[in-house]
Amino acid sequence: MKHFQNIVIGFGKGGKTLSAYLGSKGESVAMIEKSDQMYGGTCINVGCIPSKSLVTSSLKLKGKDLNLDEKKKFYKEAILEKRRLTGMLREKNFNMLDKNENITVFNGFGSFINENQVQIKTNDETFNIEGDRIFINTGSSSVKPPIEGIDNNPYVYFSDSLMDLDEFPERLVIVGGGYIGLEFASMYSNFGSKVTIIQHGPLFLKRDDRDVADEIESIFKNKGIDIIFNAEIESIINKDDEAVINYTIDDVKNSFCADAVLIATGRKANTVGLNLDLAGVETTKRGAVKTDDNLQTSTPNIWAMGDVVGGLQFTYISLDDFRIVKNQLEGKMDYNLSNRKNVPFSVFIDPCFSRVGLTEKEAIDKGFNVKISKMPAAGIPKAQVLKNPVGLLKAIIDEDSNKILGAELICEESFEVINIIKLAMDLDLDYTLLKNQVFTHPTMSESLNDLFNI
Repeated sequence: MKHFQNIVIGFGKGGKTLSAYLGSKGESVAMIEKSDQMYGGTCINVGCIPSKSLVTSSLKLKGKDLNLDEKKKFYKEAILEKRRLTGMLREKNFNMLDKNENITVFNGFGSFINENQVQIKTNDETFNIEGDRIFINTGSSSVKPPIEGIDNNPYVYFSDSLMDLDEFPERLVIVGGGYIGLEFASMYSNFGSKVTIIQHGPLFLKRDDRDVADEIESIFKNKGIDIIFNAEIESIINKDDEAVINYTIDDVKNSFCADAVLIATGRKANTVGLNLDLAGVETTKRGAVKTDDNLQTSTPNIWAMGDVVGGLQFTYISLDDFRIVKNQLEGKMDYNLSNRKNVPFSVFIDPCFSRVGLTEKEAIDKGFNVKISKMPAAGIPKAQVLKNPVGLLKAIIDEDSNKILGAELICEESFEVINIIKLAMDLDLDYTLLKNQVFTHPTMSESLNDLFNI
């Protein structure tokens, strides 16, 4: 049985970065990845990069009146460009590890035999390897709800398969009103699809402040996106070259047809088949790998990183998980999950929605004496220059300390501006620093002068 100092299961951001680091130190590393189409992980292949490639392509159609054939052609070209980009990045990531003589990449499914041994099952053979340390970085996958008719339905897609759809869907139904669903709704609406969102509950974006959620809902409706609330989907049936979605609202039966249905009802940690129990690795009630503050599992020589831990599902969190693990391997204990500060995120709708810190409701619930500042995106000169002056900017301040508690930005380039606010929060600076900061003009970041002018 071949022995390695380190075994990494999963080629995601944390796993590949850790492998490269350990390999550069002269340590032997076995990198196990079940698919040669997933080198680099979810982000590069079926997540952030391909979706943002398609978002960028879709924005080029704004304001253009194309006929159906022209839309189909443009969409096909966008899919081809997405494949070119992900293929290039996938190859780059593979070469990054494969060229290191200390790293061996195995294509196969890895599962535990015990706390030191892993079985690898490839298309051709099954064999075992052992390692001193093992790192789980298997990511997450889409949740499949128990809806009749979705199995083997040619018109039902999840986020990864929809992004590989060659034929332009004139009518797209999205099941789920979360951030993933909203991003696809905005994107395909810009491509020219007629988009309908069906969600189970009565509130749009229930975890966000109502003024922010209402603003996004208004933007979506102005784009022609329909949103159906309080719907119970009974079945999705393949019939006459289209999907028939059957649902009820207050026991009243409804149905309509679509060319494609996207299931966007959340994601779950990929732990099925890993045989974690054989290694003594405990899981949470939701099936994620349970870790301590240093991402160490219940088995001392096994760690977990990224989506499989069950926390925030962002590639930059997986990268930060690598920093925590690296810190511990180097014998340092000064950075762990408790030290991780404000984590920003962006939802790439049109215009982009970005958040960091607490919402107004969360801040009030925590007992803060808050003061709120809001401004319309229409008041930002750069938003006018970019010809998309819609949206809302909101800041939540602690009146007692002048510290920034959070921010919610719906505007062009909010994905960049939010990082400035995050940095000010991490440094524990007064909001007045941003109020009085000198920014270049015309930029979206100079809006912070006005937003924090309270």
